[in-house]
Amino acid sequence: MRETTSIKELARDDRPREKMLEKGSSVLSDAEILAILIGSGSREKSAVDLCREILKSVEHDLNKLARLTIHDLMKFKGVGEAKAITIAAALELSRRKKSEVESIAPFVKSSRDAFNAVHHLFEDLGHEEFHVINLSRSNKILSVDLISKGGFSATVADGKLIFKKALEKGASGIILTHNHPSGSSKPSEADIDLTKKMKTFGAYIDLPVLDHIIVADKNYYSFADNGLI
Repeated sequence: MRETTSIKELARDDRPREKMLEKGSSVLSDAEILAILIGSGSREKSAVDLCREILKSVEHDLNKLARLTIHDLMKFKGVGEAKAITIAAALELSRRKKSEVESIAPFVKSSRDAFNAVHHLFEDLGHEEFHVINLSRSNKILSVDLISKGGFSATVADGKLIFKKALEKGASGIILTHNHPSGSSKPSEADIDLTKKMKTFGAYIDLPVLDHIIVADKNYYSFADNGLI
């Protein structure tokens, strides 16, 4: 005897599509929203039950869900390539929307302002990336430029590229930023060494490095706040 049911066999109020149409998306659980995306489950599980299993595997943390790759999603029985791609695409759209509407202060007056300006760029990443905030003389954000992408534990920041982009944007100061996918915001020896080199060269060409922000999930480390720059 089966212990699960298909979406068609559920009571009307429990069918996610009908529930969304009649009551709005806000009443749906995360599992129900995912179930609408994938459309169907497996022979053993309904779409809703399958999505509950997926969410349980990431402790119902949507940030962790967003870090799953297509191949990670395909490990769940009933999730093929098409369903995995659909989930990944929906999460990517959500990430892009958040990037567009993120509230960013036009001026950087503190390390928190710098963190807020780049935090959304690092969300859900399983690898390191290095970005630079280019600032005007009044510390207005001129641009935030991607310098490099790396692996889980390191990325290479090219000083020549950092300052070339800054000079092209007419920056009067820059803030270095990168993420630690490990979740630890503590700077490594390589981070400290890179910051010293960039600060020295920036001072030489009169383009100061004002801070280096390490982003680790919702936390960050500021070299300036800690007297290391």
